[in-house]
Amino acid sequence: MSSDLGFILLTTVIGFLSYSTNALLHSGSASHGVSPRDYYLTTDAHWFNQTLDHYSPHDHRKFRQRYYEYLDNFRAPDGPVFMIICGEGPCSGIAKDYMSVLAKKFEAGVVSLEHRYYGKSYPFNSLATENLRYLSSKQALFDLAAFRQHYQASLGFKSFMESYIIMVREFFILWILLMQEALNVKLNRSSDNPWFFFGVSYPGALSAWFRLKFPHLTCGSLASSAVVHAVYDFSAFDQQIGESAGQECKDALEETNKLLELGLKVNRKAVKALFNATELHVDADFLYLTADAAVMAFQYGNSDKLCVPLVKAKKNGSDLVETYSKYVRDHCMKVWGLHVRPYNRKHLRNTVVTADSTYRIWWFQVCTELAYFQVAPANNSVRSQQINTEYHLDLCKSLFGKGTYPDVDATNLYYGGHKIAATKIIFTNGSQDPWRHASKQTSSPELPSYIMDCHNCGHGTDLRGCPQSPMVIEGKSNNCSSPDVVNKVRQQMVEHIDLWLSECRGSTRSSK
Repeated sequence: MSSDLGFILLTTVIGFLSYSTNALLHSGSASHGVSPRDYYLTTDAHWFNQTLDHYSPHDHRKFRQRYYEYLDNFRAPDGPVFMIICGEGPCSGIAKDYMSVLAKKFEAGVVSLEHRYYGKSYPFNSLATENLRYLSSKQALFDLAAFRQHYQASLGFKSFMESYIIMVREFFILWILLMQEALNVKLNRSSDNPWFFFGVSYPGALSAWFRLKFPHLTCGSLASSAVVHAVYDFSAFDQQIGESAGQECKDALEETNKLLELGLKVNRKAVKALFNATELHVDADFLYLTADAAVMAFQYGNSDKLCVPLVKAKKNGSDLVETYSKYVRDHCMKVWGLHVRPYNRKHLRNTVVTADSTYRIWWFQVCTELAYFQVAPANNSVRSQQINTEYHLDLCKSLFGKGTYPDVDATNLYYGGHKIAATKIIFTNGSQDPWRHASKQTSSPELPSYIMDCHNCGHGTDLRGCPQSPMVIEGKSNNCSSPDVVNKVRQQMVEHIDLWLSECRGSTRSSK
């Protein structure tokens, strides 16, 4: 649940910007009176009949998968197509972040596909464990491939129709000859538009994995804060939180955590009431919530909201638990959309499809394939020692039954983990983001990797800006503590995208 849940929270409200802490911190960012239209290039949904099981030659069942398209900048008929991958949360539209700047610069069409089972793209009306068997990153990659082929074919037809209309209007006398030419050139084009894939966090991993498994279907990928390495015991996550916090804030967090544990022994109901979390009957679940609340500050570039008051309270001898609970209520819950219910096991066991089903769905992926178990480091932890491997395995068993276990070795063997053997993938990470330790941070010519090093450079900063709640229109970098650092990485991204799109076009021309 941890910073994944927070991760899922940001995803839920800002479309493909969803996040949860164990899920990957999906923080439901408040809109602050801003119209959704100001956040999105489009919220008009379209539907695609997707194959349920890409691995079965006998199962021909389909389900409706939601997608979005934005073609205002598209240079028809041969302009590039940018695919934004949605991840562990509802996909509510195409966000107006830095992707909108890139689309305009490259005159690209933009499409975005909702991940199977999330949002409104659910194959079954029940989320019983047996119905989740078709939920995996492998199935999701085939979803992207099938959709990409379908959309490419429809794009060719759209280009033909647009050309035909222009021909009829402007060259009516020669319409028969031109119609023949259009049919031959447009409908029977031997080459596709150049495609480029984009994703942040888990979708960032999907973007990298898509390039790995389907290199002929994309010219390249941007893997922003991409968690390509499945991690069983992810203690490096909290170690990064401690480093990002700095010594004073880390000390205050450690002391706060100890006081919370002590308070639960003395009067658990009163302590949980401070956080509006009395519904969490399992103390470890409550401590997961409080740990995630801290993660949200660093993951999304708002560390000052947490550290300034907490360090001040420690120096003044004020009540650290009260100070921390105020931060959780006033910022995490009111502004960033942190909810208590996703930490409630009773809620997570609910198999009825609802707007809150995201958390159960993501936990299934965590418990069967990816793990990212955010466990407390052995020493100097800002997280309770109760949040250990056994806690996560018990939760998986509680939600999905005996034998549920994330085979991270198989996942990393299949995709390569940190040693992914692909080409033309850009990896980007923020220096303060704890998830970067599950990403690829070593660089090579074919797999360039960039770290944006600044005080509030967090998860997906290259596309989302700083901080990330409320959403930064066009992902502007002016509120990043070092805008030049972010802008330099963005320029490098543009250069790689430009080069790889050009090489893609060149190889297509030479093959004709």
